[in-house]
Amino acid sequence: MEKITVQQAAEKWGVTPRRVQDLCRRGEIKGAILWHRSWMIPEDAVYPRCTTQDIDQPLPRKTPFLHMTDLYRTPGSAEASIDQLSYNHEAQVLLSAEIAYSRGDIEKVYQNAKYLLAKHSGFYAVLSGGMLLALCAIWRGDLDLWRQAKIHIFEAPAQNDTDRDIVSFTIAAVDCMLYDVNSFPEWFKIGNFELLPPDALPAAKIYYAKYLYTAAYALATKQIEVPGVEGLALMAMLPYTIEPMISQACADNSIICEIYLRMICAVVYHTIGDDTQAVRHIDRAIDLALPDRLYGILAEYCRLLGSMLEKRVCRVDPQAWETIKSLYKTYSTGWSFLSGSVRGRRIVTTLSLKEREVAKLAAFGMSNPEIAEKLHMSLPAVKQAIRITAEKSGVSRGEFATIL
Repeated sequence: MEKITVQQAAEKWGVTPRRVQDLCRRGEIKGAILWHRSWMIPEDAVYPRCTTQDIDQPLPRKTPFLHMTDLYRTPGSAEASIDQLSYNHEAQVLLSAEIAYSRGDIEKVYQNAKYLLAKHSGFYAVLSGGMLLALCAIWRGDLDLWRQAKIHIFEAPAQNDTDRDIVSFTIAAVDCMLYDVNSFPEWFKIGNFELLPPDALPAAKIYYAKYLYTAAYALATKQIEVPGVEGLALMAMLPYTIEPMISQACADNSIICEIYLRMICAVVYHTIGDDTQAVRHIDRAIDLALPDRLYGILAEYCRLLGSMLEKRVCRVDPQAWETIKSLYKTYSTGWSFLSGSVRGRRIVTTLSLKEREVAKLAAFGMSNPEIAEKLHMSLPAVKQAIRITAEKSGVSRGEFATIL
């Protein structure tokens, strides 16, 4: 019978090589033999099912973002990836919740989060439960739940400086979902991820890209000022940072990381007027997301990509767009209410996607003719969208950035 190595078995089952070695030493992989100093495993060996002593073991990756690691590495394999964690119940619950979030199944996310917090069996389990509650709070627009979630994250039983650094990062990551980047540690703002466990790096790249976009947006809308930098100058430089991250996500087989980075990069390209490159990333993200129905991720970007995302999804699967559109309505309502409450501003939810696109370009300081040319609209249609946005928001054109 053919044999495979520990590394090959680990890749096949979606676990770490150390985990496979432990199982071999305990005699739980039938037919495994020690050859010199290496374990050789039958090619058709079956991964052992969960045992009592396995239930409370630590998560297989040192990160609360399991779905962003290589545990989920192939489009269409979400259920199989979850099943392969049967040896570790809490890891299975967490990955199942994160995949559910990616699909927009927020009730399942909430139930799994409550389970992890009630179990209270380890640092990453508590941290993950708090993070999941925060994500639920965004979709529900629940300020009290948002506050409870952050308390859970703060109270995760950190035992060393690395644990405390990842707590700080997780807090900043959930804040970043509301485009609030003030809580990111200084070391993170300069792109220094050395303080984080390697397993957390895929998530760090995603939130660093979001951090950079938020800073570039604030600069373009004159909410912040940087001497010598104006308009979309900083935004135009972001692809030089994000594109290499995407290449690395591809090399690491981190599906969720790649989807998020491509969607963020698409938003950047769309903002600076390069829709050809935006479409390239949107189409690849759709190809990765649709096999496992990860519609929740795509719904998050409807407000930033507008009708462009609709056209690209409908080209492949019109029915999928109907689901995404419904999820977007729920997400947008919850996000807008919570973001406005947390940041002390009113976010307008009654704008159409086209009105939102026009208002965003107006916030960037573009003239009506420039907006009309970019969005392929007539000048009267742009003027009407500006007027409607002002009426719905109660603010002038110069304040549009504060209500989007």
